[in-house]
Parts: sequence; C-alpha cells; structure tokens
Amino acid sequence: MIRLLRNSMFILLIAMTACKNRSILSTLPFINKPDFTPEWIDKNNSSYDSIHTIPPFAFINQNGETVTEKTVAGKIYVANFIFTRCGGICPKMTDNMSILQQKFKDDPAVIFLSHSVTPDMDSVPVLKKYAADKGIISGKWHLLTGDKNQIYALAKKQYYAGDTIGYYQTGNQFLHTENFILLDKHRRIRGVYNGTLALEMDRLADDIYTLKQEE
Repeated sequence: MIRLLRNSMFILLIAMTACKNRSILSTLPFINKPDFTPEWIDKNNSSYDSIHTIPPFAFINQNGETVTEKTVAGKIYVANFIFTRCGGICPKMTDNMSILQQKFKDDPAVIFLSHSVTPDMDSVPVLKKYAADKGIISGKWHLLTGDKNQIYALAKKQYYAGDTIGYYQTGNQFLHTENFILLDKHRRIRGVYNGTLALEMDRLADDIYTLKQEE
C-alpha cells in the first residue's frame, strides 16, 4: 500500500510538471531514464536522434500469432505487465485498459500490449480464455507470452517497469507494476500512468490524442 501511494504521488508529480510545460510547448515529453524524468526535446536538438527507443522484440499473443516491433510500427501503443492469476492490481488494470480499448476501438492507429510476467503459466490457451472473459478485441489488444528472460529484460531495462520507481532492476525478481506506459509511433516512451486509477485513463487518452497530432 505504501509503495502504491508513493508511486501514485510520483506519477502525479510528473503529470503536474507535464501539464505546466505542455501549456508552453503543446507536446508530450520523452522519458529517457528509469526515474521517469520528463524531457522536452526539440527536433533541432542534437540529442533528438538518441532518444530512448524500445528495441526490436518478438512475443506470442492470445491467438498464437507472433507480435513484433513491426506490429506497432507507425502506431501509438500502451504497454503494461500483468499475469492472469493475479488477484491484486491486475484485474483493475485490465478493467482500465478496457476503458481505453473501448475509447479507441475504431482507431487502427492505437493498440495495446499486455505482457505476462508469468509466461510459464500464461500459455496461449490461458491467454485466449482470459481475452474472451475480458472482452479483449483481437488485433486491438495483444496479450503476450514468451521467454521469461526476454520479457523481464525488456520490461526492466527498456520500459523501466519495476516495483520501485527509478530503480534499474536486473535479473528475474518478480515484476509487479501498476504502470501503463505510453509509446509513440517510433516506440519512444512519452508518458507513465497509474493503471489502477480510472481517472488516469482520462489523462492517458488525452495524451494519445496529443500524440496523434504529431508528424
């Protein structure tokens, strides 16, 4: 509970900072570090070409299809990390992702990726049933399983997902995070949100609309 409150307060601080700066720049920041510090980087800035980008990946979705970086090419997407047997924060996170799915269900430029942190238990048939139970739309929202080492490495080293904000985790310590991570059409992190709060989905949706205005 303490960790959840701390994370919520930290993400709220990011949101307040973003709102203050966005009123001037009318764009979203980039997240380049594990501490989620927002950075507004102009295209003319020399560091623009080195903005942190999610590397190529390959996982299997609930339909047994391979999902790679090509699946999200040119699309805005929201990523998170769950497991189907979770009785804690995951059901609420899934409910809130469903809110976004409903809002953008007819927009092919927006998709969702939920990675299983217990891929050994979350097989394709398990994910298929979970998708059916939760009303998950195929092609719009991918539930992903695969090699645990690859999932955890991508989560912790690339999405900066972990139990402690700003802590660059390594290894396979159990991953449990409430964060929803917003990525632009170039797989760059543009926002982090508390996936357990329905109110945060409004902010996330607004930020998706902002990204859609970018070239």
